[in-house]
Amino acid sequence: MSVPANPKIYHIVHVDRLSSILADGAIWSDAEVIRRNPLGTTIGMNGIKQRRLNELTLTSHPQLYVGGCTPFYLCPRSIMLYLLHQANHPDLTYRGGQGPIIHLEADLLQTVAWANQNQKRWAFTLSNAGARYFEDRCDLTQLDEINWNAVQANKWSGNGVSPAVKEGKQAEFLIEHSFPWELVSRIGVNSAEIHQQVSVALQTATHIPPVEIKTNWYY
Repeated sequence: MSVPANPKIYHIVHVDRLSSILADGAIWSDAEVIRRNPLGTTIGMNGIKQRRLNELTLTSHPQLYVGGCTPFYLCPRSIMLYLLHQANHPDLTYRGGQGPIIHLEADLLQTVAWANQNQKRWAFTLSNAGARYFEDRCDLTQLDEINWNAVQANKWSGNGVSPAVKEGKQAEFLIEHSFPWELVSRIGVNSAEIHQQVSVALQTATHIPPVEIKTNWYY
C-alpha cells in the first residue's frame, strides 16, 4: 500500500479528560500530564509510560524523550485500544474498557505544517515508540517507510499473520510537548451515550469538530 494522500493521526483519550483538554486548548504530552495533573482518567500502561518518559529518546531529535511528546497512532482501532478493551493486562490500572475511549483525529500533513511554523519538533516511528528499539524519522519523504498495509490491517496477530504486521500497526506520530486543540478535525466515539457526553462538553468550545459514532473504530 502506498502512502495515503491525506494520512490521518489519532489520539485516544478517556471521555472524562475532554473537558480539561478543551479548557487548556491542548492535548498534553505524558510529561506535561504528570506535571499538570489535569482532571480525568489516565489510560495506558504505567511501565511503558515510565520508559517513554525516562529512557527512550528519538534518533531524529536526540534530546527529546518520547514521553515529552503528544502521541498519535496512524489508525483508529489501535492495538492499545484492544488492550484497553480486554482490560486484563497487569500493567493497566484503567479497567473501564473501550466504551468511554474517544478518538481525536487530525491531519498529519496539516499538523507537520503547524509544527514547523511553530518550531515544534516532530517525528514518526515505524513501530511502537514504547519498545526498547524503534526507528523514527522526521522527513515526510520517508513516509513510505511506514508499513501502511500493517497500519490499516484489522487482523494483526494469530495464525498466518507475520509479527511484522503487529509491529508496523503500532507506528506513531509524535509532536513535542503538546498538540493544539484547533487541529482536531473529527471525534470518533463508540456509542450514542458517549456522543452525548462529548457534545455537551463541546458546547462551550471555540473549535467544535464533528462528532461521529464510528463503531468500526472499535473492537
